[in-house]
Formats: sequence, C-alpha cells, structure tokens
Amino acid sequence: MSINSIVANNLCTGCGVCISEDKSHQAKMVWNNEGFLVPSLGQNSTQDKMIKVCPFALQQKNEDELGLMFLQQPENQYHDKIGYYYELYAGYSKEFRETSSSGGIATYIFKTLLENKLVDNLFIVKEVDGQYAYQFFSNVKEITQISKTRYTPVTLEKLFQEISEIDGTVAVSGVACFVKAIRLKQIYNPELKEKIKFVVGIICGGLKSKYYTDYLAQEAGCQSEYSHAQYRVKNEQSYALDYKFSCEEKLTKRIHMVEMRSLGDMWGTGLFKSNACDFCDDVVTELADISLGDAWIDPYDKSGLGNSIIITRTKTAQTLIKNGLNQKNLTLDKIAEEKILLSQGGSFNHRHKGMLYRIIKANKSMQIAPKKRDKHLEKQGIFFNFVQNSRLKTRQKSLDIWVENGNNIAFKAEMKPYLDNLKFLTLLNHRLIKLKKIIFKRMS
Repeated sequence: MSINSIVANNLCTGCGVCISEDKSHQAKMVWNNEGFLVPSLGQNSTQDKMIKVCPFALQQKNEDELGLMFLQQPENQYHDKIGYYYELYAGYSKEFRETSSSGGIATYIFKTLLENKLVDNLFIVKEVDGQYAYQFFSNVKEITQISKTRYTPVTLEKLFQEISEIDGTVAVSGVACFVKAIRLKQIYNPELKEKIKFVVGIICGGLKSKYYTDYLAQEAGCQSEYSHAQYRVKNEQSYALDYKFSCEEKLTKRIHMVEMRSLGDMWGTGLFKSNACDFCDDVVTELADISLGDAWIDPYDKSGLGNSIIITRTKTAQTLIKNGLNQKNLTLDKIAEEKILLSQGGSFNHRHKGMLYRIIKANKSMQIAPKKRDKHLEKQGIFFNFVQNSRLKTRQKSLDIWVENGNNIAFKAEMKPYLDNLKFLTLLNHRLIKLKKIIFKRMS
C-alpha cells in the first residue's frame, strides 16, 4: 500500500503527518476537488517511509495495540469502546464556558498546561487573517482565541516541519485520526515522545469538506466572500443543540447568521463528510492524554451554554482535572461508562455497527478498505444495511452536487430525494427494532 493508493481510495483525512516522512521534501498538502486537504507527491517522494505514519494504512497498528504502548498503567481502567482511562466526567470550566463551543474544558487544559510550565507551546487551530489553520501558540493572555470548534479541514503538516526549531515542549490537539498519526510518528521518532508532552483528543463526528462552510455561509445569507466563520454561536437561554452559524461578509463587514436546527441533520446524514471517516472505529480519541467532546446526554444537553464529556487517560490529565476541581475552577460530575457511550451513541452505532458492511461494500467495488479491529465488525440485519447504503450515497452526492453547482438553493433541491430516502429507511429500521423488542418481551 502507498500514500497514492490512500489518496486514490479516498482514505486520507488530511492529517499531513506523512509529509514529514518524505525524505525528498517534495510532498506537500493541497486541496482536492471535494474540498479536502490531501498530500501531493513529488517524483522522488519516499512513500515507503510516509505510509508508516498514515492512520489508515492497511498494515498499521490498531488503537488497542497503540493504547498498550502509550497509555496502559496498572492503576487505570479499560473499556472495549472507550479505551484506557482514569476517570470519566461531564461538566464545564467556569472561566471559559461562555467563550467556548462546549464546556470550555480544552481551553482550561491548554491554559493550565502553559501556566504550570508543563509545556512551553501549543500547536492548535486558531484564526489567521480570517481563516483557520494549525499554529504554534504560547501567549496565555490570549488563550480565548483558540476556544472555538472549527468544522473546516486543517492539517498537521507544519507541526513536524517546524517542531525541531521550536524551543521547549509542545501540546497538540486533534481528532482521532490526527492523534493516531502523532502516536505513529512518535514510535518511529522516540525523541518526539518528550517533545510532544501532551495530546488533547477532540471527539469528532466526522471531518467536513471546506464546502460545508461555504454552504452554511450561503444559508446564512452571505453570497460573496466571507471570513470569521463561527460554527457554534450559543443561545444560553435555550438548550445545547440550539446554536447558530455566523460569518462576516468581507465587502460589507456585515455579520450573517443561520440557526443550525433549521438546516436539518448535518451530521447523522453524513453531508459533506470525508469518506475516510466511514472507516474510523475510534469514536472517543482513544490515544490522547485526555479526550473531550460534547455532553449530548441528559441533563447536560439542557443548557445552552454547553457541557463537555471528559475522559482522562494519563496521570497528568487526571491531575489537571483534579486540581481544577479542588481549586473550584471546574464544575464536573463523575459519570459512568454507560453515559459516555450514550453521549456518542449515534457515532458508535454508525461507526461500529456499520463498519463491516462498508468494508464488504468497498471490497466488492474493488476499493481498498483499511483493516479494522475485529471486535467492532458486527454483522447487521438487512434494513440496517439499507440505511448504511443510503447514507453512503447521500454523503457522496452532497460533495458531487456541491462541486457541480456551488449554490445552496440548487443543492437542497437536488439533495432532497437522497435525504428523503435516508430518512424513510432510518425510520423504517427504527420501527422494526422497536417491533422486535416488543415481540421479544412478549415471548419472554
């Protein structure tokens, strides 16, 4: 398997770590026609080296194997779907909740890491000239600049190109595939285990194309160039899912907004999502020092200001959270494993239960599919597979249609039949599941 085959089979999520392994220094990250960042190789690019750090390579170590290497400790716990962990929490940071997309825990962690000299630099996504990209950052006084979720493609390419020139240690944030690539890089470059001291895992519902933001901007009423996209403008008087998207029109400096709930389900349908995300079975960033995500569970989802779920996986992470509680900087509840699973229930359902079907379908289509953990390869019923097939079509059509016309009105009209079909099949599957439960209950 090669980096070229990863890209050709739409299995690249744009982490960019492979670029650092090109000994010819000819490879670079570029935009593809679907609005994702992918590697473009030179004639002499060393693909045999590059493929070693690709999180979707066939021969790669899986998350369980890497978890043993990086996270297993006598005092921590293990769960088949959650991975290694110390404690599980839900709640928020008192200081950063209002300025963050969720509970503000990531911003609290980054600030504490810098203030306590646990790391010297952060490598995080922040805004530069109205656009978002990974940047090195060490100014604790401007920490709120990094406190928002960004649903737009970014790449770690710059991290390993510049890390040797950066004085001191680094903390990095990333979604599951990015975190896995960092861990693979650390295996082949052990000195990076000390250089990259802390990894914050951002629980991800799927990476979106840059066209997702263009679509939202048009839906908000911005028909020309825009900047300062904000994906989670909260309504503190409402509930967690009631938020807006906003952007600023460059010409008029006018702020445009749209209520996200008015646009339908942008996540469960897979609209504008990377194909590679359908072949990721790490729902909760199992290889990070700490994993953070939205607390989509009762009662935490009732607050418009937002709450986070927190999974501490290393002693350092657990100490940071414990100190935050002792100093009353954090408002957190300890929660059970079942609550973590419930908070990401849709993602577990799609990624784990649907994985075997997607792999079989890819193989039948003569496409490469990465090897996944056997424990997540579950055979499902025919109607569940109908839903999976419809979702695959919907995901791909959303990209094809947008590339063809780039207009939100035409996009919605052309996508309607695919979305209606997905909705019908999903409803049918849910009703059949309920019916089976009723029959089973009566028979038992």
